[in-house]
Amino acid sequence: METGAITQYVDVAQIVLYMFWLFFAGLMYYLLRENHREGYPMDSGRDNGPKIEGWPAVPEPKTFKMANGHTYLSPDLSRADGSYSAQPIHGWNGAPLEPVGDPLLAGVGPGAWAARADEPDTMLEGGAKIIPLRFAAEHGVASQDTDPRGLTVTGADGQEAGTVADLWIDQMEMVFRYLEVKLASGEVVLLPMTFADISRHGVHVVAILAAQFANVPKTKSQYQITMLEEEKISAYYGAGTLYATPARQEPLL
Repeated sequence: METGAITQYVDVAQIVLYMFWLFFAGLMYYLLRENHREGYPMDSGRDNGPKIEGWPAVPEPKTFKMANGHTYLSPDLSRADGSYSAQPIHGWNGAPLEPVGDPLLAGVGPGAWAARADEPDTMLEGGAKIIPLRFAAEHGVASQDTDPRGLTVTGADGQEAGTVADLWIDQMEMVFRYLEVKLASGEVVLLPMTFADISRHGVHVVAILAAQFANVPKTKSQYQITMLEEEKISAYYGAGTLYATPARQEPLL
């Protein structure tokens, strides 16, 4: 027999190949199982419907320890999910949902949101990651860019909604996340930068109308924003891209 042969039909290379196949099959099973820690069991969409876990089944909860000392379970079957206010437009299972009440706050379609932790995202050394620029003296607007503070904010209808009072900066990513808009009523709301078109002449928002700024979800604190508040604020403007006016729900042709 040649070098490496164990018997006339089996050698070391063959055994190593079989071991690799077994290892790879086990790895795929492990990854599929870990993938079921989020999003499962699935909602069947029917009252008292079947529990859909897929294959393999949902794994046992694992405790994750965070840098800030907090812990959380995954999967956490008792965790509240994002709520919504809608009803199916047809009686059959899986029919599209139609918002009930204010469509911008219904939590469906482009306005859906996830129930993230109702606490601020933090930096590695602690402290809120996203704060108003007035509390971050070491940061500022680049001289080459337009400073939006003091500019007028207009909605999709061209009407004035308020003025920019400040910017909120992400201290870890070094980018501005929100514009702080002071409305005519004196209320303050946040506008995600991704929904703002900034020019020397003002800030234009296509997502919602000027009057709809009044219902933008508010933050509990004027110094920081929680991850849940970020979800709801962004969802409000996202919902406006479809529900701000009835015409936006109609076909283009």
